[in-house]
Amino acid sequence: MRVLVVEDEQKVANALREGLEGERYDVVVEHTGEGAFFRINTEEFDAVLLDLTLPGRDGLEILEAMRERGLKTPVLVLTARDTLEDRVKGLDTGADDYLVKPFAFAELVARIRALVRRGRVAEAPRLTAGDLEMDLITRKVARGGRPVELTVREFELLEYLLRHQDQVVSRETLARDVWKETARTTPLDNVIDVHIARLRRKIDAEQGPKLIHTVRGVGFMLREGEP
Repeated sequence: MRVLVVEDEQKVANALREGLEGERYDVVVEHTGEGAFFRINTEEFDAVLLDLTLPGRDGLEILEAMRERGLKTPVLVLTARDTLEDRVKGLDTGADDYLVKPFAFAELVARIRALVRRGRVAEAPRLTAGDLEMDLITRKVARGGRPVELTVREFELLEYLLRHQDQVVSRETLARDVWKETARTTPLDNVIDVHIARLRRKIDAEQGPKLIHTVRGVGFMLREGEP
């Protein structure tokens, strides 16, 4: 599970990273509001731990911008602001939970697990694009009512493209978020291209319009009509 920790105090950030990695979370740390805002808008996380007092962009500004863009990533606010007014403002802005410093690490982990469970239950069980349908519960895919048989990796790749419809997705991003490869010395470009080609044959071969597009020099996009 991938967690973004947004905390400007170096010691606190390091402690959170070490503790969460000890719980086998994949942790990314940002110390500024601008850096966190960029990460949230370009990468995928299962949860965000967000301090409110940050250099650059304030935590509440980040939270408000996330919700305005329709991003539903669970956000747990970590802050020393403990007045009732602060809590209400944070929750009204779009926080899913609120934890006041100092806190017990065990409680933090429990709250993260609860948020992620809640977020997964709330997810739509079906993704669509035109006449393409993916059922996330039965893991079945159909195009124009015709069943499409996919391998596990092809299903994961198509799900990622569907979740990022109308967005250009780079090979580097796919390697990180679908293949979960972050430390390879050689890129996965050829492997990704082969899987995209197979997926395109299965999804677009007998139906129209084409849904999976190559954006030359950048990556791929799933959308109805040419990008």
